[in-house]
Order: sequence, then C-alpha cells, then structure tokens
Amino acid sequence: MSTTNKVVQPYLFFEGKCEEAVEFYRQTFGAEVLMTMRYNESPEPAHPGLPPGSENKIMHSSFRIGDSIIMASDGMCESHPTFVGFSLSVTLPDAAEATRVFNALSEGGAVQMPLSKTFWSPLFGMVKDRFGIGWMITLPIAH
Repeated sequence: MSTTNKVVQPYLFFEGKCEEAVEFYRQTFGAEVLMTMRYNESPEPAHPGLPPGSENKIMHSSFRIGDSIIMASDGMCESHPTFVGFSLSVTLPDAAEATRVFNALSEGGAVQMPLSKTFWSPLFGMVKDRFGIGWMITLPIAH
C-alpha cells in the first residue's frame, strides 16, 4: 500500500471557543490562519442541531504552525470540549522559544511536567492549555 499523498491532520472541536483558541495559537505560535468559514457563510443551511445564536460561530477553520496544518471548529457548540487521549507535540528551535511558548500555553492551563532536561531532549515539558489541549514541548538534541 502506498503512503504517497496521505496526510494526517488534527481536527479540533472547541465547542464554541474556536475563534478564541485560533487567536491564542496565532499569538503563541505565530500561527497563520489559512481559512475561516462561519455557519452563516455556509452555502447550505446550518445544521439543525445548532443552538440558537450560534450562526456566527466557526464551522471550519484551518491554520498553520510551522509545517503543520491544524483544522478546527466550534462543532455543535454543545458544551465544554474534552480533549483526552492525545497531545500535540511541537519541536522548537531554541531554549528561549521553547520557554516562551511553554509559559504562554500554561497561562490559564495546567503544567503536567515542567520544562526540564530529559534523556531524549535538553528541554522537554508537558502542559494542558486553557482550552484543554495537551502540548508536549521539545527542544531537539543539537548535532
């Protein structure tokens, strides 16, 4: 089986906080917003299960962090999102940037493992951001 042209991308459902999350990642990572479509911009009628007042919420967004594209949505705006069973891993170019990003992600979030030296990285840490997304911050070993 060929793996050519196959791409796996995370698709995150923020249940009503997508715009806030995308802006947070734009500020934290310098994410480039590639596309945003709100429910009221859809060429088809909005999903019948959307709560009233959700017309201006984000139906689909995509943004780039480095070479990765992440997709996101407000989903059905039903409740608090539950992001369990995975983390997003990001490798940063230097200790200053790794520390800056880690600190930004931890504001309003929860540090799971402070940034520290490990046997696989000179600087590694784990944090859940204010939206509940788990992040693993890694500084590569210099060669």
